Amino acid sequence: MLMQTHEARLDALRTELDKCGLHGFVIPISDEHMSEYVGSYAQRLHWLTGFGGSAGSAAVLKDRAAMFTDGRYTVQVREQVDGKLYDYEDVPATSPAKWIVAHAPKGAKIGYDAWLHGVEWVENAQKLFAKKGIELVPVDGNPIDAVWADRPQPSLEAAVPHDDTFAGRSSADKRAEIADWLKQEGYDATVITALDSVAWVLNMRGADVDNTPVALSYVLAHADGTAELFIAPEKVTPELTKHLGNAVRVRDRADFQPALAGLEGKTVAADPNHAVAGIFQALEQGGAKVVRDADPAVLPKAIKNSAEQQGHRDAQARDGAAVVKYLRWIAENAPSGEVDELTAAAKLREFRGLSPDLKDTSFDTISAAAGHAALPHYKVDEDSNIKIPPSSIYLCDSGGQYPDGTTDITRTVWVGPGEPTAEMIDRNTRVLKGHIELDLARFPDRTSGGALDALARMHLWQAGVDYGHGTGHGVGSYLSVHEGPQRISKPGGAFPGTETPLQEGMILSNEPGYYKAGEFGIRIENLVLVVDAKIDGSEGKYLTFETLTHVPLDRRLVDKSMMTDREIAWWNDYHAKTREILAPQLEGEDLAWLERECKPL
Repeated sequence: MLMQTHEARLDALRTELDKCGLHGFVIPISDEHMSEYVGSYAQRLHWLTGFGGSAGSAAVLKDRAAMFTDGRYTVQVREQVDGKLYDYEDVPATSPAKWIVAHAPKGAKIGYDAWLHGVEWVENAQKLFAKKGIELVPVDGNPIDAVWADRPQPSLEAAVPHDDTFAGRSSADKRAEIADWLKQEGYDATVITALDSVAWVLNMRGADVDNTPVALSYVLAHADGTAELFIAPEKVTPELTKHLGNAVRVRDRADFQPALAGLEGKTVAADPNHAVAGIFQALEQGGAKVVRDADPAVLPKAIKNSAEQQGHRDAQARDGAAVVKYLRWIAENAPSGEVDELTAAAKLREFRGLSPDLKDTSFDTISAAAGHAALPHYKVDEDSNIKIPPSSIYLCDSGGQYPDGTTDITRTVWVGPGEPTAEMIDRNTRVLKGHIELDLARFPDRTSGGALDALARMHLWQAGVDYGHGTGHGVGSYLSVHEGPQRISKPGGAFPGTETPLQEGMILSNEPGYYKAGEFGIRIENLVLVVDAKIDGSEGKYLTFETLTHVPLDRRLVDKSMMTDREIAWWNDYHAKTREILAPQLEGEDLAWLERECKPL
């Protein structure tokens, strides 16, 4: 019999823990690859608690349980998770390990799945637990899986080659670069576990995770340029085998852990930011010398070659035309008060789907009306769905996956009738000014994203307001919409990558915002490419940004009197370029709408 209530599921988990001799268990949102987005088979936290966010965890003891989320999910966690069953705890003020120390009895045995947690999380938890005589115990089989009767199976969709014309480099060339690094460092092999890294190294894509075209698999790359791919046999086609060639040995995914245990005497590198604790434990128990080092695919994957750069431009142009059709549809239909958030998101998917090149959305569309727009990571569902009120702000953050590029765009628009308030216009104009300041920035080569973050916030700060999320994240090439290592955010903040030097070829988002709780939210997001600034007489190399996203911005939310001549010139240049790129793809009323929205300010 299937358990329908979250209370019944929690009770069943506690019964299972008791059978295992455990006093508690920690449940993260994670899979065996420490992915940001995970397949339905790995959505254990959602099944147990009802929480649908993309970041969070839970700790369950015999008589108490808690949910741990950061400020992005303060409202959502309270809407989705029963407060009678779980305490609400804020990260980073506390953590599952700290909470367990405070509430578990001395000598308690706390279980964890070593294939879902990072090795550093395990080590830090062990140190905290030791102070109270609490033991952290790796489980043999996840106890949630034992009670989740209708748990989905991992996807068996076929893995497919990613054409070298889109990738810009062959897999053999990438593997040779990794082999050179291994030899230089004195390593015999490296374990590549991040799904987008596996996809990049092998020029392979898949359909195993919503929104991200990756295949569930691991790679063991060797210093001689060969590699072993561990993947379910059902996913391997003759086309893929031919694409991989003789230098890549294809093995069953089930052989991965035994293969790690068989590397006795070898020096093997693994990235603690991407490889779960179970991998480190299997290597160490098998007698390998384990070295913690960065995934060698992460940085070269982030630095897009010329083919990937052009692919992004082409994908953005295609995507921009779809978004223009959508914004015209919103402008004409939303003022009726009859269009709801889910219908709007579905309509945008329909417009994107007019392109035969669309493979998927790049994340779940944030279709946010009125007060929902004040939640930066709002996710509409049947329970939260509302109609877009007339005379309000509507925010839509969305993206598409195309073979030549991954898109991510946010537009904030006024839904009539009437005019936006003076406060709305002021806040939107300040967000716009920050967006422009960052877009026009010139900075020395290898400047960190953290050094640029204040440019996007400075005009908001002058009014005594700010936003709580980062300003920019990396974006992949037909891969993850959130890609490291680069990031633009406040130095010393919670986001990794802030100190990563920016280099030519990196793609990032530029997305400052403002959020007034319960009332409205604003975000303006384009993707940008780091390029040579070509400054005459510069002393050393300087970089700047090339804007990749071209879709009109809502002039009804802009106070021209607050803008400098430089900012107005940016607006007019941006919209002239937008018209130039998109007009050839549009006709009729869509083209007329574009022409109106792209007139000089």
